[in-house]
Amino acid sequence: MKKILFFTVLIASIFIINGLVRSICGLWQKQGLVATAQKELDRQKQENKNLKKKLTEVQNPKFLEEQARNKLLLVKENEQEVIIPKEFLGASDSARGKKSDSRPNWQKWWDLFF
Repeated sequence: MKKILFFTVLIASIFIINGLVRSICGLWQKQGLVATAQKELDRQKQENKNLKKKLTEVQNPKFLEEQARNKLLLVKENEQEVIIPKEFLGASDSARGKKSDSRPNWQKWWDLFF
């Protein structure tokens, strides 16, 4: 009778230990998930902070005026628009004495080292 009781307690203990080990393993895995979720949350909070900062910059009237001037080529009242022809823009490089080198790159490297 004692042997039957001993084996019953032993088998019950094995099942209980098995359940506990599985619970511990599951908790470790879930802890990893929580850590990755926390990192993602921190990243999202930082992105949200950056977007809010950018929103306040964009809503600034000075920013709107700058964008209208630069991208839409608009001017204020009583201002005069100046358009510079492309031929004068190209002439400024040659006027400075910059000459374009039409040699291939390998030849430029060769001249640099030898």
